[in-house]
Amino acid sequence: MKSKTKQLNHYSQWKYWLLITTLIILFMSALPSWYGEDPAVQLGVKPSQSITAEQVDYALHQVGIKSKRIEQQQDSLLVVLDNPDMQAQAKKALAEQFDHQAQVTLALAPAAPHWLLNLGVKPIKLGLDLRGGVQFLLDVDLDLVFQNQAIILGDAVKQFAADQHISNVKVRSGDGATLTIEIADEPSRAQLRQFIAQQYPLWQVSGHQQILTVSLSQHEQLKLTNVTVQQNLQIMRSRIEELGITEALVQRQGDHRIRIELPGVQDPATAKNVIGATASLAFYPVLPTGSVNAVVINDQHDKPVYVSRKPVLGGDHIIDARATTGDFGMAKVNISLDAAGGKLMSDFSRDNIGKPMATAYSEYSRDEAGKARQTTQIISVATIQSQLGNRFEITGSGSHQEAQQLALLLRAGSMTAPVTIVEERTIGPSLGAENIVNGFAALALGMSVTLLFMACWYRRLGWIANVALIANMTMLFGLLALIPGAVLTLPGIAGLVLTVGMAVDTNVLIFERIKEKLAEGRSFASAIDVGFDSAFSTIFDANFTTMITAVVLFSIGNGPIQGFALTLGLGLLTSMFTGIFASRALINLVYGRDTRRAIKV
Repeated sequence: MKSKTKQLNHYSQWKYWLLITTLIILFMSALPSWYGEDPAVQLGVKPSQSITAEQVDYALHQVGIKSKRIEQQQDSLLVVLDNPDMQAQAKKALAEQFDHQAQVTLALAPAAPHWLLNLGVKPIKLGLDLRGGVQFLLDVDLDLVFQNQAIILGDAVKQFAADQHISNVKVRSGDGATLTIEIADEPSRAQLRQFIAQQYPLWQVSGHQQILTVSLSQHEQLKLTNVTVQQNLQIMRSRIEELGITEALVQRQGDHRIRIELPGVQDPATAKNVIGATASLAFYPVLPTGSVNAVVINDQHDKPVYVSRKPVLGGDHIIDARATTGDFGMAKVNISLDAAGGKLMSDFSRDNIGKPMATAYSEYSRDEAGKARQTTQIISVATIQSQLGNRFEITGSGSHQEAQQLALLLRAGSMTAPVTIVEERTIGPSLGAENIVNGFAALALGMSVTLLFMACWYRRLGWIANVALIANMTMLFGLLALIPGAVLTLPGIAGLVLTVGMAVDTNVLIFERIKEKLAEGRSFASAIDVGFDSAFSTIFDANFTTMITAVVLFSIGNGPIQGFALTLGLGLLTSMFTGIFASRALINLVYGRDTRRAIKV
């Protein structure tokens, strides 16, 4: 019976095809980044409006600007320019020409050929420190959210006391999610305790004397915090989309802060006005002057208006808002509500035809002590003439520009909690370009020295390591361009430089094992086979432990730390693939059948 001998250094054909296919795909993915990006201006065309490329080209020609090309996209026009110095001037000219028809924003367009872009590949997204732009750190004020919850409970307690004919009940709101109830009668206190326990089980009641302290449970406070911050995150993303910025980073930082990065934005004032604003609308029934259970809100002329404590509906039901021109040239805002809001408005207006309804505009600001302060103003009081549906209009929002700003904020969502910009950092495009040049110069220098060392030290195997290293960097750039949400930052370039060292380290371990086996008297082919097998466990353990660090950094870090962790983690994967799989494929083809023994590596 013949024993089956192992064939040394042999790969099946499918492994070579897998290697070649992977390299081609990732090379094509990395190729658009080589061409870079061109400055551009994007026109977001509003519904019911129509702007042609010829009109845009003529408007630019009037101010002496020549476009490289104008691309018609789904709901916008992209004007690509040759000179970045003309970008701001082109935006100003187009904004003046198409002010009421489109929203004009600065943008960047891939400079790669159309045949390459038609394959679905795009350049690597650059972070704030490489492209330039603006970064905001927002603080979400949760005290007012907790206070509003306490006010709702206080109103419910007052209503219960009135229904049960309980007298001498004093309800006061404390700091945050606390409420104090002063009541002398013991049976009445027991009734209130039972009411809160049944109707508001998330509130905890303490105190056994005349004063009861009611506070929201810690678990519910944490849950409310998470929900509020997540809602504000979604609203921020919607607002940024309304600004026409497509590559923004919006993420939570800590318990109650939000970090926003807007790469490529060179006009931070507009973004700041929209992102930091906390405007919202609410619609209230108007009560007779002097009503006891009313809230008094001043109108634009500082005249008091008595409205109900509970609004008919709030801004969270608004799904669309458009600024238009009404009678006599006055600005107005057309409001569209969701299904739930439409039903609330329809039911209320049906039962209150002939009665007034007030529109209240609210915004938050910070006082000198840093506390959030809500300012509410009645912008219009109108008599309900007929039953309203999910579409109606409001007036009294000010000038056309103020009406457009209000419509944008309402369309993007009303904040569930006030936010304040606590930090703002702007990086100019020239500084970003300088970071790119310096970062990639360091990468090129590191690669050149490494390639030279490997070629001189390992000679016949060194060129294989060099080919694997170049393939590794190509694959890494391809992965960065291919993965959704991946952004290359300045610390990410540091991760690329580190990847160069890790990639050749894999080959160094393998080549040293091969040299050891040759010293034992094995043939070159046998030394290659045993050297790869014996080095694999060491390489895997080293890369696996480093990958754990990269995953932890990416999970708990933010911004630059995540950029470094991303390139580090992807670099580990590509260096393992090229250092073990690609290098072995090349060595198998060239030296896999070499049975010589006395050779130097």
